Amino acid sequence: MSTHRRVVIAVFPDVDLLDVTGPAEVFALANRETGGRAGYAVQLAAPTCGPVTTSAGVRLVADVAFDDVDGVLDTLLVPGAVDVLPEGPVARIDEDVVAWVKRIAPEARRVASVCVGAHLLAAAGLLDGRTATTHWSTAAQLAAEHPEVTVDPDPIFVRSGSVWTGAGISACMDLALALVAEDLGEEVALAVARQLVMYLKRQGGQSQFSVPLSRPPAARRDIDELRLHIADHLDGDLSTPALAARMCLSERHFARVFRQETGTTPAAYVEAARVEAARRLLESTDQPLDEVAAACGLGSVETLHRALRKQLGTTPAAYRRRFRTNA
Repeated sequence: MSTHRRVVIAVFPDVDLLDVTGPAEVFALANRETGGRAGYAVQLAAPTCGPVTTSAGVRLVADVAFDDVDGVLDTLLVPGAVDVLPEGPVARIDEDVVAWVKRIAPEARRVASVCVGAHLLAAAGLLDGRTATTHWSTAAQLAAEHPEVTVDPDPIFVRSGSVWTGAGISACMDLALALVAEDLGEEVALAVARQLVMYLKRQGGQSQFSVPLSRPPAARRDIDELRLHIADHLDGDLSTPALAARMCLSERHFARVFRQETGTTPAAYVEAARVEAARRLLESTDQPLDEVAAACGLGSVETLHRALRKQLGTTPAAYRRRFRTNA
């Protein structure tokens, strides 16, 4: 049986097109990857039903008017719009949109803003006392207009309880993937990212699916399958001898083929994959460091420290303090 997850995305004149269609595509692919079990049903809500012209000049068609949105929502997604002035972009605050967001938000299990949509959430009082992010170009505006909000312009997204805020434009995909991961797990989110051919090179050092996705598919299918095996068995034996045996190759020949196809050694690739998994756990959980190290195949806290210092130039505790996404 599928779980019904009703997602309502606000649209209004000059809304950023990608901030609407990007998350919608992520939710649609999550449905496809799970055979419909994800149960996402996306609606576009606007001041009135009918066509809405976006900032790109492309028109969207709203399914429902703001006043007709009722019932329980799983996710309310609020993108934004900007006015481009001589001094730079300024987030537009539409009081009718703000009033609707303020009214409908209590009916949603969670609320998320995309890009400068954070300004609308702040104007509706939903970010008071929270940490939030927005597009870097309007972060100073958000901080100045809403001193009760702790504005962090660096992360791709920030979660504060049931309220999420995302950075600008293409980061809407990262935010939507994070919502999918919360609902359905990292495996489904990664499957969707693969379908989107997303590299997820997140600014500010936040975790990414970059190790399996940062390179195009290898010429050899067996190497691609091995990369997926590594991602799925980080706490297992991923030594070069074990991986060579899995490929039915000598260690020397395997190492040469792997470097040719991936541009790195098996040991370096495995360490990068394990550090990446550790970063995700440090960002999204409160697991003790010894459990993080064990889950990622790094073995001990000392090894975890060494690996993060080598690859990120920081410690696990410092990384967690900086990039923890939950409130």
